[in-house]
Amino acid sequence: MSGTLYVCATPIGNLEDITFRVINCLKSVDIIAAEDTRNSIKLLNHFDIHTPMTAYHEFNKYDKAKALVSDMLNGKNVAIITDAGTPCISDPGEELVRQAAEAGITITSLPGPAAAITALTISALSTRRFAFEAFLPTEKADKKERARILEELRTETRTMILYEAPHKLKATLKDLAKTLGDDRRISLCRELTKKHEEAVRTTIGEAVARYENEEPRGEYVLVIEGRDPSDIAAEVVANWNDMPLEEHMEHYLKQGFTEKDAMKAVAKDRGVSKRDIYNKLKT
Repeated sequence: MSGTLYVCATPIGNLEDITFRVINCLKSVDIIAAEDTRNSIKLLNHFDIHTPMTAYHEFNKYDKAKALVSDMLNGKNVAIITDAGTPCISDPGEELVRQAAEAGITITSLPGPAAAITALTISALSTRRFAFEAFLPTEKADKKERARILEELRTETRTMILYEAPHKLKATLKDLAKTLGDDRRISLCRELTKKHEEAVRTTIGEAVARYENEEPRGEYVLVIEGRDPSDIAAEVVANWNDMPLEEHMEHYLKQGFTEKDAMKAVAKDRGVSKRDIYNKLKT
């Protein structure tokens, strides 16, 4: 019989956050696939775990996943862990899970810490609907893709969660201010679950000013307020009103609308009555 793949969440800071189930799993499997074995050995030593480890990371994930899938097809049980938190969340573990699933291997997740959710719960922003963006593309790597994603975030109504490294925080905050506006609420969370945990609840503009005089330290999770849907609706109306009325009508007529239905659609777009549209077109 094939083995099982165990997706094991590990602490993001405080070692006491590991679950008994994860400890027992890591002790019982045949192999632990770790993002950085040098980092994970500290965790294993702390909990007296002596299971063999193998390096599984962004630069070997395709070939190593094939090898691990082969091991599992031959009956071995494999646990995957990341440096901190839950594997597969902005993490190369998703490739191993994908290949294991395609091979018909049983996969189970052992839940635990995740930086995105931890930050969201202390952000004091809406938690009902949220969008996880992870790390933005760097300007150096892909300036156009970064701009495209920022533009998408401009109209996002859900609470947004981003990760950022300390040496890139200032540039990211400035880009967010330019795209989302200075007044948008944001929670900057760092050192999560550790002794010096901090959640700075402020606005993007105030955050930019703060870090002009303060050097960012530690890995950050940025939780950002979503846009008010009514603002988007007003913006859409404004865009339609900037279009010449005849061109607006032609937009719907080309789609097969009758003149009457086109007037009705135009009136709705512009937030006026159909009679107003009729009068303007016929005068």
